[in-house]
Amino acid sequence: MSDVAIIGADDLGGAIAHLLAGRNLVRAIRLADDRGRVAAGKALDIVQAGAIEAHATRIDASADPLEVTGARIVVVAGGAGRGEWQGDEGLRLIRAVLQRTANPIVLCAGASHRELVERGCRELRVPRARLIGSAPHALTAAARALVALETDSSPRDVGLTLLGVPPGGIVIPWTDATIGGFNAVRVVGEPQRRRIASRLPALWPPGAYALAAAAVDAVAALVGRSRATLSCFVGPDLASGARTRAAALPVRLGLEGIERVAVPELSALERVALENAMNL
Repeated sequence: MSDVAIIGADDLGGAIAHLLAGRNLVRAIRLADDRGRVAAGKALDIVQAGAIEAHATRIDASADPLEVTGARIVVVAGGAGRGEWQGDEGLRLIRAVLQRTANPIVLCAGASHRELVERGCRELRVPRARLIGSAPHALTAAARALVALETDSSPRDVGLTLLGVPPGGIVIPWTDATIGGFNAVRVVGEPQRRRIASRLPALWPPGAYALAAAAVDAVAALVGRSRATLSCFVGPDLASGARTRAAALPVRLGLEGIERVAVPELSALERVALENAMNL
């Protein structure tokens, strides 16, 4: 089993640590924040809950937000009392993480972390397979719930993914979506599809618990405990020479990060919308 370091003991970082420990996916979790007492308090709460929730994951805290040595997966959340790491400060954090531990997978869990993924790939030359943003997976869950409400079905029966750049550049590939095993286009009329698409931007950003659940699903895939396809922020493909932005794309994750970008079948209109969202 792997070790995971979580940088930031804000609501998001604490929720990720709690959910991750409860699923027994990794051997050890380190919750690191320069407000060490906050991190230590949250770590202690999770340890005490372990006896009730029946998890055995080892968890500790550090007052050094860069105490990530030995962690194969480093999750970037937000500093206690400060919010999500972003901008130049977030970029410096990722650079320091790369200097502290060898070839980690960096999972950016915040809703604002699309830019961090993009700049990390473009400016720090981090391979796009090893710098991932999990927030779109939380929005995908919300989209499935909206579709279920519109069609009087269960979210578990809805199979769809999201692409693009939220909140304004979201693309739902309806031609590849399913509801109860049927093609979604046959079940959801055009007025309903437009209504669902118009409501999605208001659901961004997702709340801390939804973002934490999305990050934990990504960790499950990264440690080989899940083979689900997740919608994640993926950095620009610099090798292609195209001037594109980081965007939400469906990916298969594995032990080395992104194994495959699995873009579904798109209609002509969906393809144009995705290109408009991604192009610089």
